[in-house]
Amino acid sequence: MSAPSAQPAPPTAAEPWTWEYEGYDPEKERLREALCTLGNGYFATRGAAPETHADTSHYPGTYVAGVYNRLVSSVQGGRDVQNEDMVNLPNWLPLRYRVRPTGGTPGPWLHPDHSYLVEHRQWLDLRGGTLLRRSVYEDGAGRRLVVEQERLVHMGDPHLAALHTVFTAEGWTGELEVVAGIDGDVTNSGVARYRDLANRHLTGWETGVERGSTVWLRCRTVESDIGLALAARTVATFGTAESGGDHHAHPEQLPRGVQQHLLVPMGPGSPAVVDKTVALYTSRDQAIGSPQRAAVGAVARSPEYGELLASHHRAWGDLWQRVQVEVPGEPGHILRLHLFHVLQTLSPHTADLDAGVPARGLHGEAYRGHVFWDELFVLPFLNLHLPEVSRALLDYRHRRLPAACRAARAAGRRGAMFPWQSAAEGREETQQVHLNPRSGRWLPDHSHLQHHVGSAVAYNVWQYCQATADTEYLYGNGAETLLQVARFWADSAQWDDGLGRYRILGVMGPDEYHDAYPDAGRPGLDDNTYTNVTAAWVLARAGELCRDLPRSRYRQLLEDIRLDPAELSRWEDVSHRLHVPFHDGVISQFAGYGELAELDWKGYRARYGNIRRLDRILEAEGDTVNRYRASKQADVLMLGYLFSPRELAALFRRLGHDIDDSTWHRTVDYYETRTSHGSTLSSLVHAWVLARANRDDAWRYCEEALTGDVADLQGGTTEEGIHLGAMAGTLDLVQRGLTGLETRDDALWLSPATLPQLPKFRMRLRFRRHWDVDLRLRAERLRIAVPDSGRPGVRVGLDGQRYVVEPGTAQWLELPEDA
Repeated sequence: MSAPSAQPAPPTAAEPWTWEYEGYDPEKERLREALCTLGNGYFATRGAAPETHADTSHYPGTYVAGVYNRLVSSVQGGRDVQNEDMVNLPNWLPLRYRVRPTGGTPGPWLHPDHSYLVEHRQWLDLRGGTLLRRSVYEDGAGRRLVVEQERLVHMGDPHLAALHTVFTAEGWTGELEVVAGIDGDVTNSGVARYRDLANRHLTGWETGVERGSTVWLRCRTVESDIGLALAARTVATFGTAESGGDHHAHPEQLPRGVQQHLLVPMGPGSPAVVDKTVALYTSRDQAIGSPQRAAVGAVARSPEYGELLASHHRAWGDLWQRVQVEVPGEPGHILRLHLFHVLQTLSPHTADLDAGVPARGLHGEAYRGHVFWDELFVLPFLNLHLPEVSRALLDYRHRRLPAACRAARAAGRRGAMFPWQSAAEGREETQQVHLNPRSGRWLPDHSHLQHHVGSAVAYNVWQYCQATADTEYLYGNGAETLLQVARFWADSAQWDDGLGRYRILGVMGPDEYHDAYPDAGRPGLDDNTYTNVTAAWVLARAGELCRDLPRSRYRQLLEDIRLDPAELSRWEDVSHRLHVPFHDGVISQFAGYGELAELDWKGYRARYGNIRRLDRILEAEGDTVNRYRASKQADVLMLGYLFSPRELAALFRRLGHDIDDSTWHRTVDYYETRTSHGSTLSSLVHAWVLARANRDDAWRYCEEALTGDVADLQGGTTEEGIHLGAMAGTLDLVQRGLTGLETRDDALWLSPATLPQLPKFRMRLRFRRHWDVDLRLRAERLRIAVPDSGRPGVRVGLDGQRYVVEPGTAQWLELPEDA
């Protein structure tokens, strides 16, 4: 055992690779816990202090990707509802301590909320993937205890985590009493509006002790019956002395937990170190028999903390080499934090899992850990850095394709109807009722009508294959997914003789403020433009794919999914004649949108200030946002996010409409003034679209997208989990939005739309056969460098010109004047 070492001094706030909080603020602690979460793609643990437990200021939480459980709750009116949640697992963090001065009585158990706290500082080391903290406690007699702590969730070995704590006595001698353990008595109670629902997902707790210094706990989920096990080895050192298996330490088994009690000698000038190493396994893991044996064995084999930290740093170093996005200044600082959290949720380890994109990361329990359409904002970034992760996330959807086909049949449709909210099985997990915390009323939830999620799945299949040239996937699982989504849209389209068009009726678009017409007897809207245009795109791509498939694979698909070649003619027809409504010279959000009332925006802002959740405000007043031209996020503008100006114009021409710049700019201006930005994705989309339509206003939305989570602009939502789609989307705003980057026809196509506030940046891309393509924007010039790989050069298109950048060379390209 090596001698204990003190913690390094914390970096300054200006250090671009740290994210720092100075002082202790209990009101902001839950927000900081979410933003200081550590993870590795397999599991993540919130940045709660190990001395604390769940209360109004703190919420420890540990979540494993893909581990869900279903419970039944009784809500208002005695109605039973089922909810499937990502499970809060046993808490491995607990480490309490108190001072026992020689000749005195033991002091209180210390924690950040105690009045003895005189200094507190914590910071994330983004480069090394650790959370560090320095706290100083001082009692009335002037005795001080300095606590320096470092935490990791190992990026190399996805089952390991560790807590390294250095204690220094100032002005006293005696002993430090330490209690370190695993707490299995946890619930899912991190979201206030869920707390009255059933929340105890664990049962069957058993505990034990191995080799004196190692304790373990195992349990299982109540309904999904997933076995879980954690083991923890705690070792204390003072100078060169070690405590952990002798008379100074003893274990204690509790009904739902297990812990170790240690007494560590303390004196001025000689720090004591307590190292806690933890392993976590579930019965869903590969190549194990018992999760308990696996956890105990992993802890036994794990090295001491210094070696564990070094291997963790190496794993993070390799990952940062693969995923490089460099932006100077404060925007770059925030973007690095966003990238850090994306990589902690979706790392290379994710490629080995059956897990989707949790909308709130592995950082909290909002949205119950469900998978929505947020992958639409995540995969385009991952495609060009970690394509193996993108493919695994697409496979999550493909494994649930049979469930989506069953859902379509139950609705009387052919093809695949993917759920708005997905979890373990791929069934629809959208709640049937939801609580408005402002009014206290439980209301019907019609979000399951957001069938556009199927188009998002298809879009991601296509974009992944364009970026990677993975024809094996495109012609295999990708084709099955894409064609089944196309089949659903073709079967959903109804011919209207009066319009001479196909219509898609009774759906919701991404703007969740509108789920029905005013005073209508049924939920749903007709001809939501985003839904119809993306459906037309899916149908067009599906037809194109069928024409390009090798004949043998095409014949196999005809048999596998019972595809009638006659269906292709209908797909072609529908893709040209889906209805797109207009009003007042702009594209309508849905049919009848222009007939809704205008909202008194000025009056509501004066009355309430923050009106992002306008739907809750109006419902509490006895009104409904369905009556107004007011959007949570303007889903018409989402089309400008998904498609380049060239592709969007071609899509509308396919549907019989010429959308010139003036029509599109009028549409953008129209919805900009009628959007409350109740979704963190809204400001991102506005920044993306306005970078080309109204550059002067684009930066305002860009700043809002960047700070949405770090400043908690939605008001209390980030503490329940970060918004993963918004974080990945800001990275993609730089990667694709400001460069106009498209991957198609075996080339990188660029159409920059630069912002003065981001005049230069650099990124490293993995494009098809080429690793580490270096792309730099600087001083109105674009530099592309291709490493010497022995492969053909990279084809590039810019401003109508085509270039080939040969391996081992770099080329500077002048940007167009209007870029």
